[in-house]
Amino acid sequence: MNKNHYCVIMAGGIGARFWPMSRTKRPKQFIDILGTGETLIQQTFNRFKKICPPENIFIVTNEIYNDLVKEQLPELPVNNILLEPAMRNTAPCIAYANYKIKSVNPDARIVVAPSDHLILKEDEFLRVINNALEAAADNDWLITLGIKPSRPDTGYGYIQYDEAQKYPKNQKIRKVKTFTEKPNLELAEKFLASGDFLWNAGIFIWSLKSISKAFETYLSDVDELFRKGIGLYNTPEEKQFIEETYTLCRKISIDYGILEKAANVWVHSADFGWSDLGTWKSLYDISTKDENGNALTGNNVMLYDTENCIVNMPDEKLVVIQGLKNYIVIEDENMLLICDKDQEQQIRQFVTDIKVDKGEKFI
Repeated sequence: MNKNHYCVIMAGGIGARFWPMSRTKRPKQFIDILGTGETLIQQTFNRFKKICPPENIFIVTNEIYNDLVKEQLPELPVNNILLEPAMRNTAPCIAYANYKIKSVNPDARIVVAPSDHLILKEDEFLRVINNALEAAADNDWLITLGIKPSRPDTGYGYIQYDEAQKYPKNQKIRKVKTFTEKPNLELAEKFLASGDFLWNAGIFIWSLKSISKAFETYLSDVDELFRKGIGLYNTPEEKQFIEETYTLCRKISIDYGILEKAANVWVHSADFGWSDLGTWKSLYDISTKDENGNALTGNNVMLYDTENCIVNMPDEKLVVIQGLKNYIVIEDENMLLICDKDQEQQIRQFVTDIKVDKGEKFI
């Protein structure tokens, strides 16, 4: 195992689109949403332990989830939990991790990944990551992973690659031409037909030197804020410095802030059974279904004339459903969601309305 390999797992989101199961006090990354006996963050951590040792894995999360991370990942050194006092999107969290890692190993090569993605073909995933780490060691590149699209999905970002510019050592790594965020259906269909577009998996691989240089070039204001902490990282003064820094730092994604601007971005195309598990429909798509296309969780659910639904109920509750087609039916604690599967993008708005009308206790 290479001592220069590091992993940064981003675990700060609240997963609003998975309401009511995912809530502020317990977001989806801390839930066994797949019924495997492990939460999503535990699966992600255990996967990356095969790339680098636990002491080289860092979790960036909101400070309110400190206890959840400690409880679910007892192997992780406490100093490797990077606590954000506010949500500032992905660029600041990566900048924080960069300086934290730089203080212990300036020669690091880093994988940055979300905490809540599904990977069905783990061996292939590990092979791709190791290949990308090798490429990052040999080149001043920012590498992202792209998934061959199976449908014109409007919920994913897309990456267009340049077929003419391939890495000689690995033909699956090609130069990026363009990024497109969540296109409409007509555009997504064109992307699929063209054959040179991939889904953006939101997983990045680079050397610390390359990403540091990119921050200095494209996000100098963010970089300067975290640079002021040199000498404070991994000391008792780090916490106060981070609290002050986050009040000054703007919200910006790594995609918009750097990757869409930089000239040295490459994409490794891959197929390892990936889903970002961003919505109930995405969970439905990968779930086992009955003869009527229903994905069912709950020991006492009775379905009649019901098709293509995702139903998740507490085991102790008897539930009878008749006549529903293409619906999401989810109960958690004292909350029940019934929503047309094709309208699930409204769940975010539901959560916002609940917060305004009913208060924080339901979200």
